[in-house]
Amino acid sequence: MYDAYLDIETTGLSRYIDDVTVIGVYLVNECEERLIQLVGDAVSEENLLNALKDVETVYTYNGSRFDLPFIDSRVGVDISASYQHHDLMYDCWRRKLFGGLKAVEQQLGIGRELRGVDGFQAVILWWRYVNDNDMDALRTLLKYNEEDVKNLKVLRERLGESFE
Repeated sequence: MYDAYLDIETTGLSRYIDDVTVIGVYLVNECEERLIQLVGDAVSEENLLNALKDVETVYTYNGSRFDLPFIDSRVGVDISASYQHHDLMYDCWRRKLFGGLKAVEQQLGIGRELRGVDGFQAVILWWRYVNDNDMDALRTLLKYNEEDVKNLKVLRERLGESFE
């Protein structure tokens, strides 16, 4: 069984009119760590369910309010109905760590290679890729998403709880 660290990128903030552009899933067990990124047309119910095969718990940051409702609305997968879900944001709040994931990372000294990329920039990067076939923009977007999901694992470890 795997733990999955999940984060999405979208074209905006509304799960009713915007689309999911990237779903990042970082799968971890005692023997293996593996990154799966579903991009563009690959964002589908079938592909997401395949990515989550053998997953017991899905970890997110603000996933209860953003990622999971967005995925349910736009991809048709109700993750919380099929998997245990643990939103690390609430663990942070209990420890007086507030703000988005990047703000909490800074408070805890969790590093990133990419600087100056946030959710707004992620949208711009997506449209540069779609409209201009800018492969550098896509690579940057995917690196941003990769750092998000991998840092969720680091965050969970820094919080020092097993959540079992």
